[in-house]
Amino acid sequence: MAESSRFRDVGFYPLYVLFLLLLTYLFNQLDRYALAICTREMAQEIHYGDMGCLQLTNVSVSIIGNIDCSSKQNKESCNAAVGTDNKTHICYYDYTGLGFEYQLLAGPVFIVVYTISGIILGYAADISNRKNILGICLAIWSTVTVLTGFAQEYWHLVLLRFALGIAEAGCTPFASSLIADYFSPEMRGTALGIYNMGIYTGYSLSYAFGDFITAADIAGTGWRATFWLAGMPGLVLAAIIFITMKEPLRQGVFSDKSERVNSYQQLSVGRKLLAVLVTFLSPSLLMLCLAGSIRNGAGYVWGFNTQNFFNEYYPTTSTGRWLSWIPLVGGSIGVIFGGFISDRFVKKSGPVARIWVLIASLVVAAPFAAATLFFAPPWAFLFQIPTYVFGEMWVGVTLAVVIELVPAHLRASSVGFYFFIISNIGGNMPLLVSALSPSLMELKWALFILYPGCYILGAILFFPTMLLVKRDIRRVQQAEEQQSLLNEDEDKNR
Repeated sequence: MAESSRFRDVGFYPLYVLFLLLLTYLFNQLDRYALAICTREMAQEIHYGDMGCLQLTNVSVSIIGNIDCSSKQNKESCNAAVGTDNKTHICYYDYTGLGFEYQLLAGPVFIVVYTISGIILGYAADISNRKNILGICLAIWSTVTVLTGFAQEYWHLVLLRFALGIAEAGCTPFASSLIADYFSPEMRGTALGIYNMGIYTGYSLSYAFGDFITAADIAGTGWRATFWLAGMPGLVLAAIIFITMKEPLRQGVFSDKSERVNSYQQLSVGRKLLAVLVTFLSPSLLMLCLAGSIRNGAGYVWGFNTQNFFNEYYPTTSTGRWLSWIPLVGGSIGVIFGGFISDRFVKKSGPVARIWVLIASLVVAAPFAAATLFFAPPWAFLFQIPTYVFGEMWVGVTLAVVIELVPAHLRASSVGFYFFIISNIGGNMPLLVSALSPSLMELKWALFILYPGCYILGAILFFPTMLLVKRDIRRVQQAEEQQSLLNEDEDKNR
């Protein structure tokens, strides 16, 4: 393993592994968010969710004039609406892709099993060959994505979304544990930032696939081709991981002696769970999980309602034209810059400096997120660039903090448990959108509360976290130093 903080000194192979993990996360996010982009076309064919009056996209703006199709309250008035020429129909009544059944697919159906599986697979990552199980998970979720393209009923989507959650849960616990062993602590934030570029690359590709492939209507398959083409490359990548990726030596307390790893392996599931639970009872981890949950929820709310927002307020706008690159560019800059900056601050001020990066980045990002909701395109899209650059710094930084707050032999399990908490809270927050809109307020105001509003709330909650992190990291370091001394004494007595 490289001990230098400079990436050029790491060597080719760790960077090659990081690239494979980046691609894996890319497909993880592409396959997850394809539903959000294609939901209207899927709902209109499979029939789920709300119905409403929608604007035809093949009618010119001059003919539409100031007529708002969404204001039509029933099917008859919707279908009777005509444009300024008093003859061209401009609205149609159909499934909107919104509603409780959609938010159920986006949230609980996926999230509950995703988070539970994350804990189970996190345990597996701490005691088994991580790269093999990662490859298996990738192959399974890619197959499920391909099968989604053949769905004919709503319950098909529920079962496939359920299976997707099980398989995708294996991605980050395994990947973050591998990264921790391939890269030194001084480089870990940057390496995790590069890995987390997969979020934004995959999310951006979901717009490119969902918008352009669906519109291309390849051989009359429409949205189905999006899932087929999104899932198949993952099967190839899974084979490459099996063949070319090596399982690294575990770094930390149990890195030198296999019998010490076996001592953890021999613990019962209950004892392993208890070890992680005790670790997460530390005040700093509890606060980190709470703050991370709120910030994660804002991301889920926006991620699964972006297309719906622009469909609702700007139906003639092509989201793929903008969002196929803005999350990629802005988000990638954010996670890498956040990891880089936090690594530099850690050298000067210690691990607590990472929390300052979290607070500052969310406070800066919130006004730009709010502006997205209240300015018309193209400004709505352009405001997303600084939102992603600053608002997405948190991803790799919080993972680095979790890894630094837990013992080395519990890293993967703890990452899985961390995602269990923040995903169960944050991942189910999209249900609040359907609770608030349209019964209590417009979609725009519901998103304002749950998107930039949660950025600010997350920043507020990260502040007490910062006050607790320094103490708990010192405790972990002292415990590992004591364990290392005991291990050395054992070796000398043999």
